[in-house]
Amino acid sequence: MTHPTGTDAAPLLRINEVAAETGLTTRAIRYYEEMGLLEPAARSDGDYRLYDASDLDRLQFIRSLRDDAGFSLAQIGQLLEDEAARERNRERFRQTGDPDERRALILDARARVDHQIEILEAKAARLATMIHEARARGRHIDAHLAELEGGQAPRPERTHDGGPLANPERTHDGGQAPDSERGDGAAAGRPSEPPT
Repeated sequence: MTHPTGTDAAPLLRINEVAAETGLTTRAIRYYEEMGLLEPAARSDGDYRLYDASDLDRLQFIRSLRDDAGFSLAQIGQLLEDEAARERNRERFRQTGDPDERRALILDARARVDHQIEILEAKAARLATMIHEARARGRHIDAHLAELEGGQAPRPERTHDGGPLANPERTHDGGQAPDSERGDGAAAGRPSEPPT
């Protein structure tokens, strides 16, 4: 059930309808409001919260940052505030012809983008560290498995996407592996070909 605010106006939704649309609980939506992450587009005569399409987009964005990217609500608040300030700056930039004010608005927008980049890079660095640590645990497990299988050599090294290296006879720097690590004639004890 939707609640139009006028003939041409987009319908507004109550909080339980927004919860159904976004997959969030009504409690979570109210909490985001308390945290300052969301403000309902309107209130009904009975003081019910009413939300528009931009509110739904904002909630989906918050959920994506929280669940998919692992940001804290405090970090999400910083990202949203920077974005809101940039939107205010854009509107003010259109309204003013003062070169000094325009320059100040541009510099503020740039500083806010830099702040967003700083938050995102910190998260990316943390994720990269976690990936590195997980790979190290995987190598440790492989070593134990090789020991249990009778001292066999560890499994072939894998690329970042999980596939085997294209040429296992090459070293990491592109050179040929030593004879003792290759399966060619020299390593198998066969006589080498006579020089021509």
